[in-house]
Amino acid sequence: MKAFIVLVLSICTLAIVCGCKNKADLDANGVPGKLLIGSYGGDNPAQTHAALDPFAKYLSKKLGVEVEFFYTTDYPALIEAMRSKKIHMAHLTPYAYVLATQKPGLIPLVTLGIKGRPSVYHSIIFTNKKTGLKTMADVKARAKDLTLCFADPASTSGHLIPRGYLNSIGLDPDKAFKETIFAGSHAAAILSVKSEKVDVGCSTSELALEKLIREGIIKREDIVTLWTSPPIINDAIAIRDDLNKDFIKKVQQAYLDANKDDFDAFSKYVLLYWPNPRVMAYVPVQDSMYNQLRKIAGSIKDLKFNK
Repeated sequence: MKAFIVLVLSICTLAIVCGCKNKADLDANGVPGKLLIGSYGGDNPAQTHAALDPFAKYLSKKLGVEVEFFYTTDYPALIEAMRSKKIHMAHLTPYAYVLATQKPGLIPLVTLGIKGRPSVYHSIIFTNKKTGLKTMADVKARAKDLTLCFADPASTSGHLIPRGYLNSIGLDPDKAFKETIFAGSHAAAILSVKSEKVDVGCSTSELALEKLIREGIIKREDIVTLWTSPPIINDAIAIRDDLNKDFIKKVQQAYLDANKDDFDAFSKYVLLYWPNPRVMAYVPVQDSMYNQLRKIAGSIKDLKFNK
């Protein structure tokens, strides 16, 4: 119920903000008077806003239209905003992109790449060393006495991938554990395990755990990794397909050129999650790159967030 209330409030807040003065309207040629981009606010919204403000200015200069980012507290709100045409674009996690494209209307533009190739990251299942758990076999043996937390319902590494893995080894997250909850974010999942509020957590290693370690919030030895997933393709930046096709190409090119044309604006956002933006740039991404995630999602029965 709490998660549902948060979702409703997030959607209502975004709808109120975006709905004023029909900001999302397109002109007769399908070009927005102001480009509205949705983004998850992150575990530190003020930090995310400060990092993306310079990028909005960069895009505005390149595109010749005002650009504004709108932030939500979760990905379901972003998906709903795109579907209801409250915003034109969104930064979506891989699983959020898969969910969003269950209905037509979106085009994937770019993802972050490393040395010209789409970047990848990994999901992890982890614990606090005080639990005494050392392997997933230990988790399986003691599951009925353990609490488990995922990150966000629409998270790839914090929900979809670990849920699929747990199911594959015979652990239904909704039945096998003493209690299963959503922490609300990657950082919350990690800190819940560190503080012993939860026994086992699911998150991402590079994009959340390493970030908290770099910021000195936790120490590496605080967390014991029990399982690491195969590589996961990074987030998709997607745009509505009802926008002017030439404008869509122009937006895509602005992202592709960002690391060269305004490295300062580009790097501020990248540094929120990745330590070396010098080797990174946006690269084109195709919808088919997310088919493996669709297959995983489709294989999980009774997946709770499936809109």
